[in-house]
Amino acid sequence: MLIAQALKFNPNSVVICNEDKYLYVKEALSHTLVKVYAGAKAAEQIVATEEVDIVLTAMVGFAGLRSTVKAIEAGKIIALANKETLVVAGDIITALAKEYRAPIIPVDSEHSAIFQCLSGEEYNPIEKLILTASGGPFRGYTYDKLAEVTKADALKHPNWAMGRKITIDSATLMNKGLEVIEAKWLFGVDIAQIEIVVHPQSIIHSLVQFKDGSIKAQMGLPDMKLPIQYALGYPYRIANDYQRFSFTDYKNLTFESPDMRVFRNLALSFEALARGGNAPCILNAANEIAVEAFLEDKISFIQIPDMVEKSLEKISFIAKPSLDDYFLTDNETRIYSKTLI
Repeated sequence: MLIAQALKFNPNSVVICNEDKYLYVKEALSHTLVKVYAGAKAAEQIVATEEVDIVLTAMVGFAGLRSTVKAIEAGKIIALANKETLVVAGDIITALAKEYRAPIIPVDSEHSAIFQCLSGEEYNPIEKLILTASGGPFRGYTYDKLAEVTKADALKHPNWAMGRKITIDSATLMNKGLEVIEAKWLFGVDIAQIEIVVHPQSIIHSLVQFKDGSIKAQMGLPDMKLPIQYALGYPYRIANDYQRFSFTDYKNLTFESPDMRVFRNLALSFEALARGGNAPCILNAANEIAVEAFLEDKISFIQIPDMVEKSLEKISFIAKPSLDDYFLTDNETRIYSKTLI
């Protein structure tokens, strides 16, 4: 896929993180001017090069953290699609972004919606952020019914086309939990100022309530092209020919509260955020291992939050972790979580 993309778009450079594939990629692109690099270190170095204006960080999971840090230290504009970066090390990332004057523009549809709603509202304090969730494929399920779901069931998201890992996170509502933690750092709010509302149609992508009680919402069809384009073009809105939303096609927009007793990952996310320190890092690492195990048919769907909860109980808590502490916590959690399988 990387080779096909490079041939189509003819970029300056590509990096293949799997160093074993370096010669394969280099040979395939030898007739082009595309420079080929390999390894995680190369991914960290290339984001800091002078030619780069904006870095869209879209690597899935914890893997995106180091390269994002390097891009921030180089003062690049960060278009953030990798929510785990802020989930794991939000305190350090936001401090670095301020120190190096590196703007962070969110790409997640929910955070992009909030970012858009806050445009022009610099002097108006936020009363509440309302993150919307589709509810995933198992909305309304009881715990007993959830125990029967299969991998195929969990990979059928009703509205969004996403990768396997994020699709499972959406089904467990962990994706929404990670977004809660991300929102806290992106917008500088307290946990009590963040609310989750299940909105099955996925038309309202999120909302902001201000101190006068008024609410602003960003709406549109569930399509990631728009928030990606908004981040890359900010502060300008670029004309496009994407499909338009029509109110007559959606006669009912509905809203309900999430069931945190059934979807325990959401409750665990709020608990990890309230605890602070390295707890969100533990939450994220344990979830990545649990989702991988579920996709490999090693555990059941309802065992995903079990693994996360046990890891939060077992791994040593650090109240004020350094960046190195986060990497050590991530590694320790992954090792422990694998023993639970």
